Order: sequence, then structure tokens, then C-alpha cells
Amino acid sequence: MKLLNEDCLAAMRNMPDAEIDMAYLDPPFFTQRKQKLKDAKGHEYSFADEWQSKAEYLQFIKERLLEVRRLLKDTGTIFLHCDSTASHYLRMLLDEVFGEKHFRSEIVWSYKRWSNSKKGLLPCHQTIFWYSKTDHYKFNTFYNDYSSTTNVDQILQERERNNLGKVAYKRDEQGNILLSKEKQGVPLSDVWEIPFLNPKAKERTGYPTQKPVELLERIIKISTDKGDMILDPFCGSGTTLVAAGRLGRNAIGVDQNQEAIRLCEQRVQLLKKTESKVLRVGEKAYQTKTEKELAILKQFECNVVQRNRGIDAILKKYYRGAPVVLKIQKDTETVLQSAELLREAGDKRKCSFYILITNEPVEENICYRLPQNMIVLERYESVFERQIEQKIAVVEYKQKKA
Repeated sequence: MKLLNEDCLAAMRNMPDAEIDMAYLDPPFFTQRKQKLKDAKGHEYSFADEWQSKAEYLQFIKERLLEVRRLLKDTGTIFLHCDSTASHYLRMLLDEVFGEKHFRSEIVWSYKRWSNSKKGLLPCHQTIFWYSKTDHYKFNTFYNDYSSTTNVDQILQERERNNLGKVAYKRDEQGNILLSKEKQGVPLSDVWEIPFLNPKAKERTGYPTQKPVELLERIIKISTDKGDMILDPFCGSGTTLVAAGRLGRNAIGVDQNQEAIRLCEQRVQLLKKTESKVLRVGEKAYQTKTEKELAILKQFECNVVQRNRGIDAILKKYYRGAPVVLKIQKDTETVLQSAELLREAGDKRKCSFYILITNEPVEENICYRLPQNMIVLERYESVFERQIEQKIAVVEYKQKKA
């Protein structure tokens, strides 16, 4: 691994022609603000993404794209990472520098984020433009497993378009359906669902705009072989170098921020990566609700909660300016045990009311032992939502009277 602490344009101008197999660029996104973040120890990393004009920004990018093109081998490729702020302008620049015919794909990195919504849609993706230097570029095919909705015939039988232009099973002269060739799965698509780095991820450094190692590993796998040379002119926290080191590739990282270079030097010694359980076993591994429980919860205007013993859902509507939490009694729990789990979890979240749905009639002597702000609904009661309003009103009346 080689690290250079200087402006990437100057660094690239000192590099020889045609020695790079793949370049990954994660430049400033034209956000017009200073990007900053603190690590777990309180140390702040930052870089400026502020420009006099869009023309200045685009000229900055163009000069560096021209150098990258010179450095790439004829089989080389470039991946440029951006978001919606300036992606349409960057695509035009890439067309100009590398040629429209050398556009290979627009990769969408999709992830989930939790944020207070503003007016409009919550941004949950970024874009990676993929171009090659020539038509003879390196590409390694990867496959995903078939989805659960794929039937066996779709995998085993050959298909073709009929005279109506519709896809149909291919048949021989006798009308027998033909078997397809061996299939390894579904070719990798241009939408990549890779989790955003959460604050507790072991690879998290505290550097702003840090990308997950999983994302860079996928880019490197499809575009390079072991021993190839990778260039990252905006290496930042060093994720590209970590991914390259883990996969047996060589890499050059450039950044004018001295603290970024120090961070890179630390990371390439450890080569840490966060193993995503979502990617390994799928989102279903996090789903703890049965179909019956989900059917009950659908009767409420609520957000379902997974992996919590005390809370199964949170009503979308707050009461008294505080959340209302809901729990369904499990078959292995008594009413009092369920109520205690709900109360304990709700108290931690400063909830105004608790709703307990029981799977058995609740005797009057047990009701007296429950918190005053806990509403009990029996599972066989058909219309829950209307009863909540009524029972909250009763509870509030009793509390005022007391």
C-alpha cells in the first residue's frame, strides 16, 4: 500500500501512464458546507466541500478525471461515487472525458437510514458511475441466489421470446420443453443493498462520509484480479485501501488532509471490516413476530418493533405528547409477566400509556394490580383502535377524579 499526502492532481501528474487497473473516486459532493464528524474519543475530522461556483467545482473534477484516464490501463475502469447534488453534471463530465460508449453502469447503493423527515422524500441511496477506458475492460461476473418467489421451472427450463415478443419456455420440434444450461444464480444487478455504517460498527472511524468496506470490496471484486493496482485519489478514511488489502490487491491512496493519511496508516495495519448480519442471513432474521401477531398489529396505526421483549409496537399517534407502546401477551407469559415487561420497557422510553393485548380473559383482581395508565384489550375483541380512544378517556377521567 502506498499513501501520498498531497493534492491528488499534483500526485497523479507525477505517476506514469497506464499503470492503474481500477480507480475509485469519492470526491466532494458539492454540498457547499464543511463536512465534520467526531470519533469515539471526541477527536474531530473535517474537510471543506465549499466552492465559489458550480463551474469551479466541475473544473476541479474534470482536471482529475483527465489524469485518471491517462493513468488507467486499456483494460482499466473508473468508479465515481456521488449523490443527487451534482450527479447529473458529473455524468456529463464522464461522458466527455471517457466517451458515452464507455459508460458501463449506474450503480445505486441503497441503504436504510433513520432520520427526522423534512418536506420531501428521505434520501436513502447514492450513485456510483462506472466507465471503462476502452471496450476491452476487465469484468468478473458474480451471482446472487434466486429469490424465494422463483419456481423450479424458471431455473431448470430454457426460455425465449415468442413471435409475440413475450417470454415463453423453449420447445423442441416435438413440443417438449427444453432444459436450460447450468445456472449459477441471478447475475449481480445495479442496485446494491448494503447497510450504511452505524455508529457502533467496528470499522467506524469517525471520519465524515466514510463508506463501508463491503461496498468497496464488491467494486474491487467485479473490476480487478489479485495483484492488480487500484487508485483512490480522495482516500479519506482509507476504506478502499482496507478493502484492497483484504482482497490481495495493491493500492495507492492520495489525500491532502494529513489527519486522513494518519488514519489510513492505522487502518491498513488492522484491515477491519464490519460483518453485516443483514447481508449474511437476510432481514428476515430480525423479524420476531408471528403471522398471528402481525395480523393483530395491522389493526392499529402503529410501527412494529422487532427484537424487544417488552414492546411489540408503537402507536403512530402520541398522547399527552408522549409515545404509546403496545405488547401482545405471549403463550409462555402470564398476564402479570407481560404487563411487567411492557411497563419496564415503556418506563425507559417515558411513555404516556401502555396497551396490553392478552390471549385470555383478565380477572378483576389482576386488573387492580396493573398500572393505572395500562389499557388491557383481550385478543378476541375485534375492533381495537376505537376502544383505545374510549379506554384512554376512561383512564384520564379516573386519574383526574383521584
